[in-house]
Amino acid sequence: MVISTLADGLTRSVESVGDTISETFFEPVIRLGVTGLARSGKTVFITSLVANLLDRGRMPGLSAVADARITAAHLQPQPDDTIPRFDYETHLAALTRPDPHWPESTRAVSELRLSLKVRPTGLLGGVQGPRTVHIDIVDYPGEWLLDLALLDKSYAEWSAETLARLETREEALPFRTALRETDALAPLDEPVAQRLAAAFTTYLNAARDAGVYDCTPGRFLLPGDLEGSPVLTFAPLPPETGAPRRCLWREMERRFEAYKARVVKPFFRDHFARIDRQIVLVDALGAIHRGPRAVEDMRGAMADILTAFRPGTNSFLSRLLRGRRVDKILFAATKADHLHHTQHPQLTAIMQALTRDAASRAEFAGAATDALALASVRATTEDSLRHDGRTLDCVRGTLLETGKQAAFYPGRLPDDPSQLLTPARDGAEKWLDGDFRAMQFAPARLTLKPGEGPPHIRLDRAAEFLLGDRL
Repeated sequence: MVISTLADGLTRSVESVGDTISETFFEPVIRLGVTGLARSGKTVFITSLVANLLDRGRMPGLSAVADARITAAHLQPQPDDTIPRFDYETHLAALTRPDPHWPESTRAVSELRLSLKVRPTGLLGGVQGPRTVHIDIVDYPGEWLLDLALLDKSYAEWSAETLARLETREEALPFRTALRETDALAPLDEPVAQRLAAAFTTYLNAARDAGVYDCTPGRFLLPGDLEGSPVLTFAPLPPETGAPRRCLWREMERRFEAYKARVVKPFFRDHFARIDRQIVLVDALGAIHRGPRAVEDMRGAMADILTAFRPGTNSFLSRLLRGRRVDKILFAATKADHLHHTQHPQLTAIMQALTRDAASRAEFAGAATDALALASVRATTEDSLRHDGRTLDCVRGTLLETGKQAAFYPGRLPDDPSQLLTPARDGAEKWLDGDFRAMQFAPARLTLKPGEGPPHIRLDRAAEFLLGDRL
């Protein structure tokens, strides 16, 4: 056993050194992590990013494109044989067909390798030919990233925090009822544990559908092949002192610890620990529409996400990430095409304020961060309408529910982000100074010229922040 462990560690070390030498002297690899909170559009982002790097006519904000240094781009087999491939072709076909529709969301980790031929700059440009730079895009659910916060918590701490949040949420009523009917100190009865875990899982799904962001454990929402296993059959219980062995409370505690050890840690070891750059997609407009509580939930989730990027506070992550860390993180408010461009600065300012506040709460330092508003695929056009004697800057598109064309004015975002963040932090029930609405649009029919990817808003600027210095 000891010899096997040492051999495995030596093999990992040799592989790590080999990867470093290969990336430094031969073909550099950028591992780009893409994750997002609920309804943020990860699949559409990756599909549009790849399409616009293959056909770069709409990417002037990426300096390597503006300088004509990218001479070719193509997809290659990914290096990780055990990770599902991101189904780029199917997702792009969904967006470009005569009757386009949004592609299906991915529900687990997936990966795609895009390779670029890039001409060097400076003195090397005259004597050296193009080099190959590989971009390995790793797509994973945002709910899994939020699980990192569980590593620093005991079962009693997690239960107390979770139950406190549930007190004011209507979605949790059936679970709270089941909890009142449960004796946590009684001997373990597996059907009771299963019913309680099922009620808790139902709550998590309902909360996510309602726009709540702190829905952990994340694998309860996306169980995959773990569905029905004991490691996903637990729920929060009120803290108990002196709980006897083999009672329900003790078994729930054991399964919570098993979840951390066998689900959370392997994800961070095998996937997260290898990421160089990270983008976190956020449906900020949807949160604003749902009200102050949703905005505050989103702020807390962003703070938890940033916890993943400060390994010095967690001994496990410190060992895991030694010698390698994410050095750039971009927070992007998606669906910017749901607003007229005159309101994009306000949306960007809100994202910047949320990021600044979350970073402060997380005591974050080390990586460069930025925030912007983007639309991975533009689904609307801009319009202006007269209403009650004033001109409203609107967007026009096809409504997702009805299929009808409509002009939409969502309301005016404040110039000062604190007008949203302060009432959210103070627990306000609704906005006092405005009514912000959100609408779901279907993708527009695309007519792409040769050399052009799907139309977007600031996708090139996002690519420049995440990849520009490495190209």
